[in-house]
Formats: sequence, C-alpha cells, structure tokens
Amino acid sequence: MSSFFFSFVFMNNNHPIGLFDSGIGGTSIWTAIHQLMPSEDTIYLADSKNAPYGQKSKEAIIALSCKNTEFLLEKNAKIIVVACNTATTNAIKELRAKYDVPFIGIEPAIKPAAHNSNTQRIGILATKGTLSSELFNKAVEIYQETTIIEQIGHGLVELIENGEIHSPEMTKLLHSYLEPMVAANIDYLVLGCSHYPYLIPQIKKILPPHIKIIDSGEAVARQTQKVLQEKSGFHSHGVGENIFYTNANPKVLSAILGNQYQTLQKDF
Repeated sequence: MSSFFFSFVFMNNNHPIGLFDSGIGGTSIWTAIHQLMPSEDTIYLADSKNAPYGQKSKEAIIALSCKNTEFLLEKNAKIIVVACNTATTNAIKELRAKYDVPFIGIEPAIKPAAHNSNTQRIGILATKGTLSSELFNKAVEIYQETTIIEQIGHGLVELIENGEIHSPEMTKLLHSYLEPMVAANIDYLVLGCSHYPYLIPQIKKILPPHIKIIDSGEAVARQTQKVLQEKSGFHSHGVGENIFYTNANPKVLSAILGNQYQTLQKDF
C-alpha cells in the first residue's frame, strides 16, 4: 500500500513547467510543449532586457541563466526548460550541477540533418554564443563526413525582439545569410536559435523548396514529456494555466502569443 501511494503522488505533480529564454524566441519551444501536454501549467520567462545572449561572455550567460532559474524555482517549477540555444550550450552543465531540478536543454539539431543529407552539406544559422561554444563544437566533431556551413545570425534576434519580423532589414539580412548556403549546395538548414522558427515563412521564400528546415521544438517537447514521466510527474487533469513574464515591453510578447494568454511585465 505504501509503495502504491508514493508512486501515485510521484506521477501527479501539479507544479508548473518552467521555461526561460533570452527573450520571446523560446515561445516557439513553449508552443511545442503546450501542444504535446496541454494539461500542464507553464511559466515562461523572457529576459528580453538582456537579449541577445549570443554576444555575451560565457560567464555572463551563466549568471543570467542562474538568475532566470532562481526566478522559476521561486514559482515552484518542477522542471526547467532552457529554451535558448546559447544558454544551453554555455550554461546547462553549471545549472545541472548547482540546482536540484531536472533541466531540459535545446541544441541545434545537427544529428537528423547530417544523417538525412544527400549532399552531405548542411547549413546552421545560429548565434555567435552557440557556434563558439564547447558543447556545439563537440557535436560538430561527430559528423566529420558532413560539411557544416555555419552562419552567425547577426541582428536577427534584435529585430525579432523589436517586433520587426517582416521588416525590409530582416529580409535583407536573411538573403545575405542564406544565399551563400544555397550556393554551397546545402539540402538541410538547421535553425540554431529558438527565435528563428518565427522566421520560417521568410526563409522559405528564399530557399529552394528541396532544402529542408529543421528546428528543435518537437524534440525538446518529447524529451520534456519523457523526463516528467521518469522524474517529476504530470499535471493530473484539466487545461493548464500558462503565465508569461517579461522584463521588456509586454506588447511584443503578446503579439507573438495572441491575447488569450496572461503576459506580465516584471523587472528582474
């Protein structure tokens, strides 16, 4: 009886899933998680005041990631999704060592692109912080038979954070980053920043139709579900409550999400 009782308690955990990103981009990860597990409560933290993380030092990224984690732990998060490629590749090792909560990271989806590429040439569009990280470079070393064309997305995160997804400047930047990859004969483009899925409609206008675009949202959602099942437990029933915090203008976050979700401005 005792064993059954503890098993029951373990599998029913109504505390929220916590997510953080350097800004609004990680909402692409939140969307995948919410679609897979709509009963779960979630708390999302957008550290837009400090975006982009990709231009910061490793030490600064770790410090910001710890601050974000502690905010979510104060909200009783049962698991924390680091919905930021740069924070994952630079800080998740330190986060796991410091805090007693499961962490889910997000990394560029090199593996499926490399395994499925016919040309053995893939492109990766990511931040400087991700592309220069030790974790990313270890991942690249595994696929030595694949030519990996890396491109830093200078300016993309800033434009997204300012609500300028469809601006002429965004179009100009995307052409300058993607056209050399097309000329290099890539057949997969890996989006290595959680902000970038919001650019997929514009990217598709630039890339030939045979080039496939990969982001990490669905894979991260499945891994979150797996870890909840193994370690933290699920929300028992009903429709989850979803709360979003930002330390910048909440209108940009609300525009991405739609007005049906609670968006709160908080200085942190």
